[in-house]
Amino acid sequence: MTVSSEKDRKALEKIGKIVSDAREEMIKGIKPGITTKELDEIGESVLSEYGAKSAPKSAYNFPGFTCISVNDQAAHGIPGPLVLKLGDIVNVDVSAELDGYFADTGATVVLDREDVLKNKLCNCSQSALMKSISRARAGCKLNLIGKTIYEEAKANGFTVIKNLGGHGIGRKLHEDPSHILNYSNKWDTRLMKSGLVLAVETFISTKAEYVSEAKDGWTLRTPDHSLVAQFEHTIIVTDGEPIIITA
Repeated sequence: MTVSSEKDRKALEKIGKIVSDAREEMIKGIKPGITTKELDEIGESVLSEYGAKSAPKSAYNFPGFTCISVNDQAAHGIPGPLVLKLGDIVNVDVSAELDGYFADTGATVVLDREDVLKNKLCNCSQSALMKSISRARAGCKLNLIGKTIYEEAKANGFTVIKNLGGHGIGRKLHEDPSHILNYSNKWDTRLMKSGLVLAVETFISTKAEYVSEAKDGWTLRTPDHSLVAQFEHTIIVTDGEPIIITA
């Protein structure tokens, strides 16, 4: 989607605030002893309070209102009876729709402040997100986002999941431009333009570079049990600093 009016911008900022509120309430609820289903109910409660609809449920009939991925689950984890425990690395991914506009956001938390590796992984993924967003400007190549993510991962001793990435968003959950990779593809010559709406996602891994679908038909996980940390914001590209609508 390309923002073409003040109405578009305000509507996107509204749904952006809703999903960010849901994300933050879910993060507050992450603690040992809680189930991922209970966390999902927290997110659903916030969305319902605003009258927003879960995007994965409405668009794809996903068996949850949000995606909650734990440890070696990189994305699309199904909320359920899994009880979180000390040491888990937990990702919440919240996307929703209101009045025909969509926004998408995510964050990862470690249930152990003393675990150096896991916290470094999360910090790297978050810094990669913010650094890559800072390079999202009209006239720049789209693959600058992936180049920045990859460089940040490599500098910290990590790698990236190459078959996951960001995407266009706005009037649908997933729009063009698709395949906003976590690394630089020299063949990708697409340029960003002012008003373009993007969901920028970082998938930083301790080792694995690819994920595969689990038997449940949804969950994407690493084949070698590598840990993954994902962070995500929905942004509006401008001629200067991008507008982060899910901050």
